[in-house]
Amino acid sequence: MAANYKRNVQALPDVVSAEGAIHEPKEVGAGPTGVRVAMQHALDEMGLVRSLKVLNQVNQKDGFDCPGCAWPDPEDRSALGEYCENGAKAVATEATQARVTPEFFRVWSVEALSKKDEYWLGKRGRLTHPMVLRSGSSHYEPIAWDDAFRLIGDELQALDTPDEAVFYASGRTSNEAAFLYQLLARRFGTNNLPDCSNMCHESSGYGLKQVIGVGKGTVTLADFEKAEVIFVVGQNPGTNHPRMLGTLQKAKRAGATIVHVNPLPETGLRRFKHPQEVRGWLGTGTRLADLFLQVRINGDVALFKGIMKALLERDDADDVLANAFIEEKTTGFEAFSEDLRQTPWSSILDASGISKAEIEATAELVAKHERLIICWAMGLTQHVNGVANVQTMVNLLLMRGALGKPGAGVCPVRGHSNVQGDRTVGINPRPSAVFLDRLGEAFGFAPPRRHGLDTVEAIQAMHAGEAKVFISMGGNFLSATPDTAYTAEALQRCRLTVQISTKLNRSHAVTGQQALILPCLGRTESDEQASGLQFVSVENSMGIVHNSRGSLSPASEHLRSEPAIVAGMARATLGDASGIHWDEMVAGYDHIREKIEAVIPGFDNYNQRVREPDGFYLPNPVRDDQQFNTKTGRAHFTVHAIPKHDLPEGAFLMMTVRSHDQYNTTIYGLDDRYRGIKGKRRVVMLHPTDMTEAGLRKGEEVDLVSVYDGVERIAPRFTVVPFSLPRRSAATYFPEANVLVPVNHVAKGSNTPASKSVVIWLRRRPA
Repeated sequence: MAANYKRNVQALPDVVSAEGAIHEPKEVGAGPTGVRVAMQHALDEMGLVRSLKVLNQVNQKDGFDCPGCAWPDPEDRSALGEYCENGAKAVATEATQARVTPEFFRVWSVEALSKKDEYWLGKRGRLTHPMVLRSGSSHYEPIAWDDAFRLIGDELQALDTPDEAVFYASGRTSNEAAFLYQLLARRFGTNNLPDCSNMCHESSGYGLKQVIGVGKGTVTLADFEKAEVIFVVGQNPGTNHPRMLGTLQKAKRAGATIVHVNPLPETGLRRFKHPQEVRGWLGTGTRLADLFLQVRINGDVALFKGIMKALLERDDADDVLANAFIEEKTTGFEAFSEDLRQTPWSSILDASGISKAEIEATAELVAKHERLIICWAMGLTQHVNGVANVQTMVNLLLMRGALGKPGAGVCPVRGHSNVQGDRTVGINPRPSAVFLDRLGEAFGFAPPRRHGLDTVEAIQAMHAGEAKVFISMGGNFLSATPDTAYTAEALQRCRLTVQISTKLNRSHAVTGQQALILPCLGRTESDEQASGLQFVSVENSMGIVHNSRGSLSPASEHLRSEPAIVAGMARATLGDASGIHWDEMVAGYDHIREKIEAVIPGFDNYNQRVREPDGFYLPNPVRDDQQFNTKTGRAHFTVHAIPKHDLPEGAFLMMTVRSHDQYNTTIYGLDDRYRGIKGKRRVVMLHPTDMTEAGLRKGEEVDLVSVYDGVERIAPRFTVVPFSLPRRSAATYFPEANVLVPVNHVAKGSNTPASKSVVIWLRRRPA
């Protein structure tokens, strides 16, 4: 650090005893209870009139894109409301009438704020003024926008090299803001553009790009109603993207069979009551999953190898493989099939935890149908072998020729609302040479060619003193990342940390020597610039780009839009020498979109097409033409070993999950209704037999301990909860358990934190 002063802030919040209860998990998702909970949350945050106005505009063609998940909007949007329970919570949290003013910061020091958890901080409300935490100070104070930009510019210009700066981006950022943000970073001279993709679906993009030539999903919503078999793997749509349940219900009614693969039974995939149907308020709802395969944590490679081995054995007699497709469109089948034949069933059954009868039944289902969709989320990607998980599932689709045809393909279900769009428009620490060439041509400069830092590398660079200025476009970096104490130390070693935010979070309390909070507009709010009211655009999980228009008056007259904030930083840092007309682009976002069109293929006639009510699809060679833009021009079969987890005596394999009352690090409440956990977040779910053998009681408090590379990490005071999950497994919530995830425990190839497979011990607390 540039000075010896170090604030007495806490990497982790105080642990406060929480009264709560543990009930039986629910059997049905959504329905009238979901409506009631969503409406109560909206009323508490926004009041009646504001709630009615805002919720009627969520995901509508003339409204704004939900700031929650990235599940696509159907063309026939419901007039009753195109949002889910957690979408309503996300909107209400942004459109809340609570405010965090300069007076709040005069009362609360950063030391005091660092003791508070995400739930308490988030409930304070919307940020209203730009604030600065000066070197040696314990309290934020107001700062004028121009002075804030000047501080950023001075610190960036004082760096020895542009690579000492990190420009982090959250998936909430619009295409327009993200494009300007990456332009600022590259014009400054660095590709240090980590983002939240690095922590979630990087294994998907990396793995898919290698084997099918495109790092995105290859299906549309229409494909779900044409699909014959749908796998939902390592995913909890009932909590994380509930509108997907409506899509699965339509698919089920159209005749699809749904296979749920997960260590935890998830309520939303058992039965679903559609809240906009009369029968969704009555009766028992629609049964979704026909088959539940309760795989061991990280047993997915073993399971899918088992399904494929059974298919291969069956093919010897029944000819069930897509031989013409394999011959014409793929490579590597011989090595792949030989590996399957050599893999013993004993290894498959032991590692997966699934019986041979269940595996063969699943293989028979696959053998009878060729219109297969495989959906997945972070339960697959956040492992050391996350890339192998993704590519193994692709192998199954290749065996059946289930890519590039109606009702078939891959569907990585993205989390944040525009995380896919941000990557498309350039938020990428490892950009292609073609992208850099086009960017340089469009703006008249030579972009840096050296690859930048991803999220884990950025944390390590800050910790080592090699990165000194950290700027975050949205997000909650401290709580979202692994190894919380290590990350807190990394942030505190920076000269300056900048948070562009709508609401308070723990990243505002654990900062560099100096810190800025720059409050920005949210999706729900109107954005008026010099040429009039503006709209932004986003890309959903299925590659559709569409517009988003907020209508609420901004929470404060002192807020600025994200593009305007980027432009302000750029002017202060680069001056007039950049040759880029920042003010012109911010005056009217059509100018930004014109530049995106010039740089990125697929955005032809961007300004015209994005104004269409349903937006437009970006090109997808696999989906559109069954074309695989790999090095060979073919899809690649790959060979992956079954991961081994030889747990020490008394150890458990832990996975982190979300509760039903949260979205990423935003905590809406303290209940996990579907899992029957009320009023508690510091819980560890264990198999009842494991509890008995360890002498643990329901409701007992324990400390969780992980040891990696000789370093012990402790998460104190977690309540033991009996739950249906595989033996020697444990499930906890993030961000509370992120402190146990080592920063260098990552997926091979993608460098994604392996938060879903951490070896832990349970330590009894003193009586």
